[in-house]
Amino acid sequence: MDRRDKMGSWKPTMTMVGVVVVFAVMNTLTKMAFNQGMHTTVLITLRQLIATLFLAPIAYFRERKTRPKLTAEILVYLFFSAVLGASLTQWLFFLGLQYTTATFACAFINMTPIFTFLVALPCGLEKVEVKTGAGIAKVGGTVLGFSAAMILALYQGPSLTKQLRAAAAPSPAAMAAQRWAMGSVALLGGSACWSLWFILQSKIGSKYPALYSGTALMFLLSFLQMAAVALAVDKLTLSPWILTTKLQIITVLFVGIVGSGIGFLAMSWCVEQRGPVFTTAFTPLIQIIAAAINVIVLHEQLHLGTVIGSALVIVGLYLVLWGKSKEQQAMAPSSTSPAPNVLQPQQTTTTVHMQTA
Repeated sequence: MDRRDKMGSWKPTMTMVGVVVVFAVMNTLTKMAFNQGMHTTVLITLRQLIATLFLAPIAYFRERKTRPKLTAEILVYLFFSAVLGASLTQWLFFLGLQYTTATFACAFINMTPIFTFLVALPCGLEKVEVKTGAGIAKVGGTVLGFSAAMILALYQGPSLTKQLRAAAAPSPAAMAAQRWAMGSVALLGGSACWSLWFILQSKIGSKYPALYSGTALMFLLSFLQMAAVALAVDKLTLSPWILTTKLQIITVLFVGIVGSGIGFLAMSWCVEQRGPVFTTAFTPLIQIIAAAINVIVLHEQLHLGTVIGSALVIVGLYLVLWGKSKEQQAMAPSSTSPAPNVLQPQQTTTTVHMQTA
């Protein structure tokens, strides 16, 4: 019996390690699909469609008796949730991924909790007590995270993988300074949009407390939004929508079913078991595993600036999470109705959308 309890306590950890590996593989597959010429809007549109088809029946059967009525107000909230959390965030992230590297792009995923904390302050969803250790950690982690972002964007430094790179074909202008800067701005914008989405979710969580149904609807609305963008702005012909290689087919199915579908359910379960801070703490592992995969498989250059900036981002992230955890521990014994928290399960579980790759 004790052995079963011990194994049960390890299940959330093993599940999150699996989710982290899925995200790292998803970023690599996405980068490879882009290198084959796949359109960003096509990938996002098809991904959202597959995720909708996967989650819709689960949401229907799981919440058919508890799902609240879908009003016009809720639909508007979900529409903007799709804009910020799925469509715009993924488009900016994928744009940054095309212009930089998967390892570099993953570093900005770690910035999201820091951005969220900063955006939540003027909204009254977060408070800082600078006289406490937790408050100092949150402020220090935020400053360190933004300093790291500046290093990532402005300093590349020498390559640490020249020997591996020498045997590979040179990368086509993706490392040019202008494209690197554009990719950095896009990744910063994606992190900012995702943080704003977390704030919006604090409203949606109370107005429409149906996690699976709300997420399925968000994916559906994002699919319609991105399909409209692809057809109206990009003026795509039929040919880009036809997946012609095995890699493109595998990528779309993987990011839609495994990434957005199974990954979301796995993270939801982990949040229920161990809480949002535990779940978010695994985010930096995505970058570490992605770096190993991308250097070996894609022969990407690993620059000194990326290593230094990524390390500082991770330290800043853990400082913010540690401060948040200490505040929650202090509030738990003395408060029965805590203030709104942008890192509560309703908001944290959908981290999977970024990956979203």
